[in-house]
Amino acid sequence: MILRSLVALPLLAALVAPAFAQTAAPAPQQTLGGPLVPGVCLLSREAIYANAAIGKAATVRLQELARVAQTAIDGERAPIEAEAKALEGQPDNAQTNQRRAALATRWQTLQGKAAHDSREIDATRAKALERIANDAQPVIAHVYGQKKCGLLLDRNVALGGNLGNDLTADVVKALDAKVQTITFERERLPQQAAAAAPARR
Repeated sequence: MILRSLVALPLLAALVAPAFAQTAAPAPQQTLGGPLVPGVCLLSREAIYANAAIGKAATVRLQELARVAQTAIDGERAPIEAEAKALEGQPDNAQTNQRRAALATRWQTLQGKAAHDSREIDATRAKALERIANDAQPVIAHVYGQKKCGLLLDRNVALGGNLGNDLTADVVKALDAKVQTITFERERLPQQAAAAAPARR
């Protein structure tokens, strides 16, 4: 039966989450303490993306693009599901089997389109992150120099210690002074590439 093979199409808005939703600043943990190590500084890029105005603007825009794409997929899915339901209980004859086969083809095409849309949203997210990283890099370098750092480590890999040389908040503040928003359109990928490449989750 066609309906048994119908699975929920991926919610495109969920694609926004991997890049930006995970970027929330981690909950404060009890550190091991100890003396401040001169010249060793920490930074969380994820917290920059989550807390800087440009990161928040990118999240809103990506959610909007994903919502539009998902609405289009849902609009095409509804009549397919309605027809599949109508075919339930129909006699197993040549005409019904032909309708089922045609419906299965339409469903497969829609799944391919949803996967392609997902890849386009994913590519859009990656490009937005790259733009934010490019805007943030000179700010990071400036704050790094101001704090007289000699080594910069990812805050998220620090198991403990004195985290007093965390540059993240200063970088967010300076980045907000530099840029407040970001605008972008959905990336477009070639259809043939979409057909050949598996969907990324």
